[in-house]
Amino acid sequence: MNSNEQRNDVRLDLSILLAGASGGLAEILWVMIYSAFTPVSGVEVAREITASFFPALAAGGGGIWFGIGIHMTLALALGYAYAYLIWKPLVRAHGPQATLAASALTLAAVWTANFFVVLPALNPAFIVLMPYPVTFASKMLFAVAMGGVLAGAAGREALVEQSAAGPGQQTRGG
Repeated sequence: MNSNEQRNDVRLDLSILLAGASGGLAEILWVMIYSAFTPVSGVEVAREITASFFPALAAGGGGIWFGIGIHMTLALALGYAYAYLIWKPLVRAHGPQATLAASALTLAAVWTANFFVVLPALNPAFIVLMPYPVTFASKMLFAVAMGGVLAGAAGREALVEQSAAGPGQQTRGG
């Protein structure tokens, strides 16, 4: 692997990190907005995330921060899992529309698994905090944020490859 390929791999890994973080932050922002206009408390949402993994810590002062930390850790893990299991091997070469569509389908599957399998067993109190359409919208915002970052990363990567290949030479994608 030459130094340009190594630089591209580092850029791609940073883009994947940013994609997961963007998705997680989009959901936090959505919950904050929803909480501002409804009786649902964003603090309670964060505490219930903590209660899903560490019930004894949820009620304490750190319960909110643990919930945010857990949420963001899961968002980063989801971003990396999507990127390496679905996006890189199957979707990236098909362009930004495919990236966004695959992101939406993947996050719809994640939402379905979370709200109909995992959370009912792990923490039933969490699934009644907000209506299903609100939580589904949250996951779709995650998908748009994550997919947008990855689509942008793929576009930048293609431009770098084109400029490195020189005029008249084909790159991997074309």
